[in-house]
Amino acid sequence: MKGACVWSLVAVCVLCVCVAYKPVIIIHGLFDTSADFINLHRFINLVNHSSDNIIMCLLLLLCVTKSIKSARFGLHCKCTFSICGLVCRGILSTLPDHNVHSFISLSSPQAGQYGDTDYLKYLFPQFVKSNLYHVCYTAVGQKISICNYWNDPHHRDMYINSSDYLALLNNERANPNSTAWKQNFLRIKKLVLIGGADDGVITPWQSSQFGFYDENETVVEMKNQKVFLMDFFGLKTLYARGDLILCSMAGVAHVFWHSNETVYKTCIEKWLT
Repeated sequence: MKGACVWSLVAVCVLCVCVAYKPVIIIHGLFDTSADFINLHRFINLVNHSSDNIIMCLLLLLCVTKSIKSARFGLHCKCTFSICGLVCRGILSTLPDHNVHSFISLSSPQAGQYGDTDYLKYLFPQFVKSNLYHVCYTAVGQKISICNYWNDPHHRDMYINSSDYLALLNNERANPNSTAWKQNFLRIKKLVLIGGADDGVITPWQSSQFGFYDENETVVEMKNQKVFLMDFFGLKTLYARGDLILCSMAGVAHVFWHSNETVYKTCIEKWLT
């Protein structure tokens, strides 16, 4: 997130151009490469036959912003996987006059992360979820990407006052740009949120659909979250418009979302036309 995201995340955008279908941007996650998305690319090509028009980009922000700005007739910010789904939401919120139609968030920690996973142990081997706030909620910690969306339900005040990305993006902290960001985000025509109970990385998995823990670590679903009820950044508006779609699938581990053809046909394909 912020400038740190550009350097900490190596991302790829695949812009598929065709006559009958809008261009599609695919953005992979933290530990993926473009090769990991060969199946997803194939699924899309079977429908829109766009393999002759592919643009590969290496820097996430450069690729996404330039592609979004250049899409005259609209595009799909499709399959923004894992952490990059959260990054892409930030781009859509801060980029005026974008022309994104479907924003499809695939197992992304949209409401934040709070869990002891293998990824956390890899990044912070000396910490567990209960004490990571000592690092994340500091000026230094906020330069680390995972800390920008670390949402400790036992230290809500610290999260709101310290998070330089998620709390601002969610309008949970006063932000002079909040009205403009909300208007920008609401330019999308569809928001598709995909996740499932067997993900194993996004914690709680409901974060992929804007649910999250309360102070007792009981999951509160999206519609009962304050950010929804108060319509802080547009979720309730999208729901009222009929443009907020949830797709939940069991039996899919985090690293297999983008290569699972059932996920593609059930949750993604219909939103690419």
